[in-house]
Amino acid sequence: MIGLSGGIGSGKSTAAEILETLGAKVINSDRLNHDELNTPEVRATLRQWWGDVVLRDDGTIDRDALRRIVKDDDKRRQLEGLMHPRIALRREALTATYRTDPDTRAIVWDSPLLFEARLAEQCDCVIFVEADWAARLQRVAAKRGWKAEELDRFENSQKPLDFKKDRADYTVVNNSDIDDLRRQLVSVFSQILSGV
Repeated sequence: MIGLSGGIGSGKSTAAEILETLGAKVINSDRLNHDELNTPEVRATLRQWWGDVVLRDDGTIDRDALRRIVKDDDKRRQLEGLMHPRIALRREALTATYRTDPDTRAIVWDSPLLFEARLAEQCDCVIFVEADWAARLQRVAAKRGWKAEELDRFENSQKPLDFKKDRADYTVVNNSDIDDLRRQLVSVFSQILSGV
């Protein structure tokens, strides 16, 4: 089991896509969270807690509205208490399925809360994707429309990047282009598979 960690906007998803091309099966916690958010049970619970403001006109969860609500730490913990066990069940089911597939070279858990949710403890090794703050801000501004304050606020709700990097087994740097990141990941993946 390989854990994938890094700061917000560091390029973990890009790293996961590269690892997938190398034969790894990737389980993306953000994707599982997105799927779970729109189950009838979760929608009903969130609506009961916080009202219709959490719903878009089409009845799906408004993630921007939810993000504003969980600026409050108590509400964030309340949401995590609901979502984390549900995501864990999906992750465990996918992991079991991938383990039976002979084409699976490795299983990667791509989770923004790899250390916070104690998932790193279940991994054989962890790859940390490092990127400069300016590069990460540029990415989240382009992709999510975030400003510097939002990036800082979300990162401050997680364990410090130094904590994650110090506990990782491998670090790849994603400040330049995708080809450079690919070269680093090919080398790291080869080391992991050979047990180096």
